[in-house]
Amino acid sequence: MSSENRRAHRTMTNVRASRRRRRAADIGITARWVIAAGLVASILIAACGGDDGDETELSFESPAREATASGETDPVPPGGDADDPAIWVHPDDPADSTIIGTDKLGGVAVYDLEGSEIQYLADGDLNNVDLRDGFRLGGESVTIVTAADSTTQRLAIYRVDPATRELVDVAAREIMLGVAAYGSCMYESPQAGRFYVFVNSEKEGGDPGGQVEQWELIEAGDGKVDARRVRSFAVGSQTEGCVADDEEGDLYIGEEADGIWRYRAGPDAGDSRERVDSTGAGGHLEAEVEGLAIASGPGRSGYLVASSQGNSSFAVYRREDNDYVKTFTIKGTDGIDAVEETDGIEVTTHDLGEAFPDGLLVAHDGSDDGGRTNFKLVPLAP
Repeated sequence: MSSENRRAHRTMTNVRASRRRRRAADIGITARWVIAAGLVASILIAACGGDDGDETELSFESPAREATASGETDPVPPGGDADDPAIWVHPDDPADSTIIGTDKLGGVAVYDLEGSEIQYLADGDLNNVDLRDGFRLGGESVTIVTAADSTTQRLAIYRVDPATRELVDVAAREIMLGVAAYGSCMYESPQAGRFYVFVNSEKEGGDPGGQVEQWELIEAGDGKVDARRVRSFAVGSQTEGCVADDEEGDLYIGEEADGIWRYRAGPDAGDSRERVDSTGAGGHLEAEVEGLAIASGPGRSGYLVASSQGNSSFAVYRREDNDYVKTFTIKGTDGIDAVEETDGIEVTTHDLGEAFPDGLLVAHDGSDDGGRTNFKLVPLAP
């Protein structure tokens, strides 16, 4: 889909949404669902007939079990395989924010919010990607982006250049990991002001996978970043998706065949954990458990969102107590296919301008109709 077509599609989407809201108000249909965690009050959009069917923004607390992808990124290059996204929020103009997505068979790409590719770095088989703002580098506050190469077992480190919105390699050296790299995520300790990367291992040979290493990022001078290993532990079996809740100091890990676990994220936390949810009977997930993301709200409210790849759905939990909320799927519209077999996901509740004023969920689509994988964009509800 060209940039011009994406703009036209998004404009028509906004117009149709406005018309639906006006019609709902005229006939007195208003359904307010108050988010218990205080994230935001969500209005359930009334269903109105039409050739295009319902177009539903994602509300975590509404009973709606289906959301709609309003956009998608360009596909990764032929022979590649998209996997995991991150969202960079532009500090001056949120509409210029970007989506950073890995191609686990080739590198990493940067897309604008219309899904057009800005940059592609053929930097190796980078599987998962994450970022954190506020890292001090050369006397400046920068956004650090990390990913792990599953072939060379190398930790890739970049910064975002806000002028170009592109990634710049800042790794001080070839940082070799101690595990067969698979998934990864970042953590910032607000108390200590330190930045970390968690990397977990892929199952290979007699190794069941699920080995986790925690690395601290360190300024190395000359605008470069180094890292040192500060912790390691074992989950038990293959794990990939993970996400850290910086404010709460929690680390969530998806054990693919078993469920979701909550650990403490500090480097001295050890391996104690609590179960959040499980696959199979009594749980709300179907193996494999893949991507994890935090939708932050005020007062430490918000949600944990998990990709249940086995049934192409997404499970939602309240952030403060991990209580299960609901499961939803993502459908397509107007030439955009539905989301299936998702690996990585990311979500932000920041205002990203006219297209995504209430935030954005980005989901990897593992079975794109065009034959090449990409990422789908889902607007959050007001």
